[in-house]
Amino acid sequence: MFWILVAILTAAVAIILTHPLMRSKQSAIVDGEGEVAVYRDQLAELERERASGLIGETEAEYARAEIGRRLLAAASGKSEQDTALTARRHSVIASLVTAALPITGLCLYLFMGSPNHPDMPLEARLENPGSDMNLLIAKAERHLAQNPADGAGWDVLAPIYFKTMRFGDAEMAYRNAIRLLGDSPERLTGLAETLVTANQGIVTQEAQSAFADAEKLRPGNPRARFYLALAL
Repeated sequence: MFWILVAILTAAVAIILTHPLMRSKQSAIVDGEGEVAVYRDQLAELERERASGLIGETEAEYARAEIGRRLLAAASGKSEQDTALTARRHSVIASLVTAALPITGLCLYLFMGSPNHPDMPLEARLENPGSDMNLLIAKAERHLAQNPADGAGWDVLAPIYFKTMRFGDAEMAYRNAIRLLGDSPERLTGLAETLVTANQGIVTQEAQSAFADAEKLRPGNPRARFYLALAL
């Protein structure tokens, strides 16, 4: 099933890439016909200008000869040969793209892929989360589920919840950190900001009280003073 899906995807991508090349021959023929029509219109326009006296006979003859030369060149067999040569060139390019795409993809997969490597279970990924924020949060949540009295863990996780727009979880984490570790300007301000954000920017009474307590613990706290002023 895997290789069938690979073949279908490869064929679909090859068709998308070669479709413009397949249309090039028809486009070239249409362009040649359009060029001939333009030169014929120029000859008709030249005759109208000569008849109305906008251009002299000598200038009209020179212009008619030049337009006629271009018209013959556009309608000659050379244009058909160029069109055929262009079509053959596009066919070669389309064939190369069609063949090179699966070959390159297969080589990269065999060189860089791991088709026989088993899936890594969640437990193993949580042991080595790297820089994956979701795995880091999941690891912290698992730790706190087993150690709910770890105030430092709630203190670390609360601002992460806030930054990831999980305001309900952030409020819970801040409240747990305050309950286990006590008040601090950072925790009170973080809780109050979470409440304000969760209420679409409105400084509620509970948030205002938390900002006031943070201001008492650290007078001149700019974040607390800003929201207190906003509440007024």
